[in-house]
Amino acid sequence: MPAPDELTLARVDLPRVLLSGALHGDGLPDNAVAPDADGLLRGWLLARAGRTTEALAELDPVRTSGRVTDGLEQALLLAATVDCRLARGDVGEALALGDDLAGLRVQTGLTGALAHHAHGELAAAVSDAEQAATHYALAGHCLEPHGDVPALVPWRVGAALAAVRLGERSRATRLAREQLDLVLPAGSRYAVALALRTVATIDAAADSVALLRRARETLADLPAGRLAAQVDTDLAGLLLLRPRGEGSAEALALLRSAEEYAGRQELWPLHGRVRRLLDRLGESPRRVEVEAMAALTVSERRVALRAADGLSNREIAEELVVTVKAVEWHLSRVYRKLGISSRTRLAGALGALAR
Repeated sequence: MPAPDELTLARVDLPRVLLSGALHGDGLPDNAVAPDADGLLRGWLLARAGRTTEALAELDPVRTSGRVTDGLEQALLLAATVDCRLARGDVGEALALGDDLAGLRVQTGLTGALAHHAHGELAAAVSDAEQAATHYALAGHCLEPHGDVPALVPWRVGAALAAVRLGERSRATRLAREQLDLVLPAGSRYAVALALRTVATIDAAADSVALLRRARETLADLPAGRLAAQVDTDLAGLLLLRPRGEGSAEALALLRSAEEYAGRQELWPLHGRVRRLLDRLGESPRRVEVEAMAALTVSERRVALRAADGLSNREIAEELVVTVKAVEWHLSRVYRKLGISSRTRLAGALGALAR
């Protein structure tokens, strides 16, 4: 794992740091992501940690600034952005990045592999399993002469899921098992947990509950909120299949945790899946603060969360580099949208979304 002080350098060697993190670690803990680090590096680390909203706040300005011209850095930036957008259900915004990715697919090595993998994710998002399988295979082909990096480009995971949708179950199982065998020696807990989840999902002969429990243990204390919530949701779904409601209590606890996380990060596809499982349990979803929160703009959300944390208007203005009047204006709109009349009710109205 790269040392925290590496992130304060004027210019970070992104390929070196990201490859090191993918192969030998799992990003950095929350308090080790330096505020002045390179926006792409911060965005990538935040995305890996499952802090999707914050990741996009870093990645989008970098992408629109045009400052990134290196092919590999462009591929890393676009791949991370696509991943975050799809996680939030922003399929249209993700697909709009396809043209930028297309120009990178012709390159070999890690650049082309990342571009093809991201295209595979886009195809999978619109249920085009055949196109997805093609792009995942091409991602692997790009890496063949240069050395595979299964922890950073998990193309076998996508290819395995696409193979299932195409009715190629034996091939899917082989790819899933191959991914697990490859990442185990590297030591990346994130990559191992992802591979365990994939085998649990695909291999009909596997003890899926045991594999998912192992994945949960692997992720313990690791900043990987999204993957952890996905594993919890998968495990809850399997527990609900047990007879006589044997796993209901554990499933409910797992789903409530995933529900809170998915709502806080606005990951609507995952949130919807959690709600469907809660409905099977006969449980109601939590209060719908998340829908009210979704009505807020990005600027309103940033101001509201800081106000809920107890910052004054002046402190918020200084942190966001805006005027105090702008903060007051945003808060007035927040109050109206959330149906509250004062700052004292803000934390309660935001509920679990308040940090």
